[in-house]
Amino acid sequence: MTVEQQTAMTDAETDALLGRRETGVLSLARDDEPYAIPISYGYDASERQFVMRLVSTPGGEKERFLTDSPRVRFVVYEEDGPTYRSVIANGRLELLPRSALTPSHVERFGAAKRPLFEMWDRAKDELDVRLYELDPDELSGRRIDVDDSSD
Repeated sequence: MTVEQQTAMTDAETDALLGRRETGVLSLARDDEPYAIPISYGYDASERQFVMRLVSTPGGEKERFLTDSPRVRFVVYEEDGPTYRSVIANGRLELLPRSALTPSHVERFGAAKRPLFEMWDRAKDELDVRLYELDPDELSGRRIDVDDSSD
């Protein structure tokens, strides 16, 4: 028999999970069409903000979903034996133009773990690489402990 116990994570536990993980799933929507992508991120626990680098092709699907500072949901999760943890951040994703970048943005983005390699079917000069910031208006974490032991 499986016994589950679900508890809300404290702010400190939520920040710790976001600090040790390096990837999550960013979900966007346009009208009734959903779009979700795995991404790497940087997180500032003192400000509780994310910085994300998103790469798209001009006129591509991702670019279409990123117009007009969309509302997004960002999910980070981990499994550690019988314990599952997840954090959900909801808010508006804002483009960070190069002219608006501050040392703080660069420092936060520097914490983002980027893939060791990226493969694109286009040359780098044909890709749009942009930084975005997510200052969530909702940020919550959950922990689920599962006990599979039988008596």
